Amino acid sequence: MVSELQVGVITQPHGVRGEVKVFPTTDDAARFKKLKEVILDDGRERKSLGIESVKFFKQLVILKFKGLDSINDVEKYRQARLYVTRDNAVRLQKDEYFIADLIGMRVETEDGEPFGQIRDVLVTGANDVYVVSREDGSEVLLPVIRECVREIDMEQGKITVHIMDGLL
Repeated sequence: MVSELQVGVITQPHGVRGEVKVFPTTDDAARFKKLKEVILDDGRERKSLGIESVKFFKQLVILKFKGLDSINDVEKYRQARLYVTRDNAVRLQKDEYFIADLIGMRVETEDGEPFGQIRDVLVTGANDVYVVSREDGSEVLLPVIRECVREIDMEQGKITVHIMDGLL
């Protein structure tokens, strides 16, 4: 399991007082209201930043960080990723998982046969879809529904699936 979870990406400065526009990479952008700090990673440096204020504009979040008070302070952080530690992550309900934790998990059939590895998770309107990479280089899309995904074992790093007719 990863120790930090990405919650957003800074797109550009907002105004001249050090605010930034953030594209949220989390299911619920409202979670930013409860955040006290984030970890900024721009590829060159990683640092913890306290959050001073949060606003919303269309599908973006406008953040003001403590100690960054001008456009010059934040201009260099375009495209920087924002992370939170697991301690600051949202609490998951039963049968909910962070996508970052699912990526790379082994996939096996109900018979215990190796099937592939989770490469990506597509979030759709109805249900999520696991993109599974097979040994032969092909990909299979598995709907995350009870009839297909039988068990997710985070301890073992394994997902047990039932291959429904027509999926292959």
